[in-house]
Amino acid sequence: MRTELDFSPLRRSSIGFDRMLDLLDEVTRAEAADNYPPYNIEKAGEDAYRITLAVAGFTPEELSITTQLNLLVVAGRKSDSEEHAYLHRGIAARIFERQFTLADYVKVVGAKLEQGLLMIDLVREVPEAMKPRRIAIASSSEPQTLEGRQAA
Repeated sequence: MRTELDFSPLRRSSIGFDRMLDLLDEVTRAEAADNYPPYNIEKAGEDAYRITLAVAGFTPEELSITTQLNLLVVAGRKSDSEEHAYLHRGIAARIFERQFTLADYVKVVGAKLEQGLLMIDLVREVPEAMKPRRIAIASSSEPQTLEGRQAA
């Protein structure tokens, strides 16, 4: 049994959290998703991440990785080759598209296909202007300057 959450009270009393509330709405309304291909998400460092997808049987030419605004899309499409007459075909080679929502300032820095695993490296690069900075506190014994004049 799935419970529907109502975020409208938060929307009425918060400003600038629209994207986060939209993501929460999306997650609570998500249908039972297709789990193909299986994947791992790991934290590789302070601001580094790696997504590993099991894509056995796919070549680099049959895979595509694209990024859009805060979205990473990995897709696979097998080429239709009638070279083999299968008696049993148990290795999944179906078309897939897997989407990952990325946080602000997260970007893809590389990808490699190794032993049937597609590894996508991501890093969060926060601009210098957005990083925390220390503000100096003046003591009350020092004269303070306001708009070019000394305060009384």
